[in-house]
Amino acid sequence: MTIWIDIAALDDIPQRGARTVRTAQGCVAVFRTFDDRVFALDDRCPHKGGPLSDGIVHGHAVTCPLHAWVFSLETGMAQGADTGAVATYPARVEAGRVLIDAERLMARRVA
Repeated sequence: MTIWIDIAALDDIPQRGARTVRTAQGCVAVFRTFDDRVFALDDRCPHKGGPLSDGIVHGHAVTCPLHAWVFSLETGMAQGADTGAVATYPARVEAGRVLIDAERLMARRVA
């Protein structure tokens, strides 16, 4: 059984934007797309460590603000010619609240 942690109201995250959740192992970026889906990824680009939460959200992807690497919000995989990935964490919206899988969040490792 999954234990979900409530991190924010959906309305606290702007559409096509992100907020960060701080953990003992680093930050997780929580993204809200144009269609009100939410995704949670490590907030550190594997290329140069850029904060993905400051990136541009388009469709179901985010572009790193430092060097324009694009990552799928669904898989964490780099898109196009770039290679690499960021960890993803199950997230959902329930009754207007954003929830993240607590067990996966606590088990995360710093890259």
